[in-house]
Amino acid sequence: MGRVFVAGSINMDVVATADRHPKVGETVAGNAVHYFPGGKGANQAVAAAKLGATTALIGRLGRDAFGQQLRTFLVAQGVDLALVKDIAGIHSGTAIITIADADNTIVVVPGANALVSAEDVAAPVLAKGDVAVSQFEIPQATIGAFFKRARAAGATTILNPAPAMACGPELLELVDIMILNETELGFIAGTALADTDAPERFIEAARRLPTDADKTICVTLGKRGVLALMGGEPSLIAGRAVKAVDTTGAGDCFVGALAAQLANGKAIRDALEYANAAASICVQRMGAAPSMPTAAEVADALHP
Repeated sequence: MGRVFVAGSINMDVVATADRHPKVGETVAGNAVHYFPGGKGANQAVAAAKLGATTALIGRLGRDAFGQQLRTFLVAQGVDLALVKDIAGIHSGTAIITIADADNTIVVVPGANALVSAEDVAAPVLAKGDVAVSQFEIPQATIGAFFKRARAAGATTILNPAPAMACGPELLELVDIMILNETELGFIAGTALADTDAPERFIEAARRLPTDADKTICVTLGKRGVLALMGGEPSLIAGRAVKAVDTTGAGDCFVGALAAQLANGKAIRDALEYANAAASICVQRMGAAPSMPTAAEVADALHP
């Protein structure tokens, strides 16, 4: 059995709920405020760990109250934090999230996440069968160094290029599996996409990405499911009908679940089906990392 190594961000999510999102310059009354452990790296690591994979997180925290709370939470979820450093003089990553009618807006303040370095990702000893996961909430140079080491060891690399930002082909060349939503796909492919577009539009955009034809590209489409391009051939995995409460961690849940399944030796198609089911459970609960499902819950969803 392989292991999952996630190099990524660790945040405290400060979540405000309201009946609707404010317009620019407008103030609206909120309903509640919550503090949830989050950050794309932490979310993905928690998802993988709760779904049965041996999971280590590589990252940085500030020596502040949020940092202490995040460390305690992640250890309780079964995530190995031996490769997470506490840094003095800088705050832990923080995300300000507004949720209204199940949709969210997010402002991320990186803090200690911006200091995750090539030295940090040089620490783990990767092996064939392991899965290396990262996202764009830590420096891209660090991700490149991480994936180069993973490739040299024969590990599978998964990139979640979120939040959407420019990246060079030299990084994408190191990626085996790319997982992104329609906004991120449109940004990297240089075309405007909406979640209501026909599947053919997503397939066309995915084929325009500067990657080799043998890559796997997974486009997460929320309630519409997942469109996967595997070896250039498209495959649509239908969405699951659920009542969404908070979509904040859905994409991260998908990434972590897919990584866990691959580390456990599952075939890519089966892993995609499993990750799709896991994400459908995640959106029915509040919070990012705390909403990640257990293996038993996903098994129940797949075989009711």
